[in-house]
Amino acid sequence: MNSRPTEDRPAPELLGVYLNDHLAGANAGTELLRRAARTHRGTALGPPLAALAEEVAEDLESLRAVMAGLGVPESRGRAALGRLAEKAGRLKLNGRLFTRSPLSDVLELEAMRLGVEGKACMWRALQALADRGARVDGARMHELLRRAERQIGILETLRGERSVQVFAPDMAGTTAARRRGAARSPGHHAGRRTA
Repeated sequence: MNSRPTEDRPAPELLGVYLNDHLAGANAGTELLRRAARTHRGTALGPPLAALAEEVAEDLESLRAVMAGLGVPESRGRAALGRLAEKAGRLKLNGRLFTRSPLSDVLELEAMRLGVEGKACMWRALQALADRGARVDGARMHELLRRAERQIGILETLRGERSVQVFAPDMAGTTAARRRGAARSPGHHAGRRTA
């Protein structure tokens, strides 16, 4: 009998790698959200980020429960890499060397949203496995997927609002400089012919 994996029956080792990769990402995402919530404590961003950090930490535990139910061992090395990746992400180029740039908020919110979108894909994959008889609670995967989609909506709203706050002053300054430059331009002298 052929025991090689097929498209219909994923190999346990591949599923293990996949889930451990998501576990590493979930560890990094949880740390990022917690740090962002602390950074923005006392601001409008603080409460929604703190609530999301709590939910994402719960989702991390849900993933651990799924892995245990499937007999997939946790890779401590991958989990540690996820935490290191989050810390390395703090070293990104954001236009400032020694202080936190407002651009960091935008980049971090984008990273958080991308992370939750990846998590939603994982819940969909697990739901599909549940539909094929795997030892996964399909109703729970559906619930987690709906929650991830709601989290994406919240992060997109926060990202959009913060992007406008961060970039609008740049645009106002650029527009003002353009107007000053146009006012000094010879093309605005009276009598100049235009095409």
